[in-house]
Amino acid sequence: MSNLTTAPLTRTVDGNEVPNAGTYAIDASHSEVGFSARHLLVSKVKGRFSDVSGTITIPEDPLASSVEVSIGTASVDTRDEQRDAHLRSPDFFDVDQHPAMTYRSTKVSPAGKGRWLVEGDLSLHGVTRNVPLEISLEGVAADPWGGVRAGFSARAELDREDFGLTWNQVLETGGVVVGKKVTIEIEAEAVYQA
Repeated sequence: MSNLTTAPLTRTVDGNEVPNAGTYAIDASHSEVGFSARHLLVSKVKGRFSDVSGTITIPEDPLASSVEVSIGTASVDTRDEQRDAHLRSPDFFDVDQHPAMTYRSTKVSPAGKGRWLVEGDLSLHGVTRNVPLEISLEGVAADPWGGVRAGFSARAELDREDFGLTWNQVLETGGVVVGKKVTIEIEAEAVYQA
């Protein structure tokens, strides 16, 4: 086993456990970017994106950490091919014109024991808006291949219309087909880069 995986994998800063300083690459096969939105005002439709890449950089001062993520919009999957095709169309993501959405952090601040608030810019559909993420460290572990992995959970809410995703259809009962608010839930596993 390498020194990397036999040494302590975390450290304590201001009472919070944080991963050791370094750059961590997101492992797409062990990560998920999920979302949910109201449908017909009676239920929530959930989906996910499978094309995810990015890095999490954690310096000695964790408040100086940064996150950069790219998500392929064509990888949207809601378990319904017709709906996914509509989401890829110009009515929503317009994947031919906007093949990726990106997130770049601008500020990190503590939000309680083991929790952080990350401010950042989400660029989607040609529009960039600040979207705060509530993040928690789920753990850090050595893997069987001599590497170190850190797990994070994140959550955010946004108004899709702020990004120009305004398609909707009014119902006879007065409601709409798709709600404006979208909840984002992320489970990310990232691998330390030596």
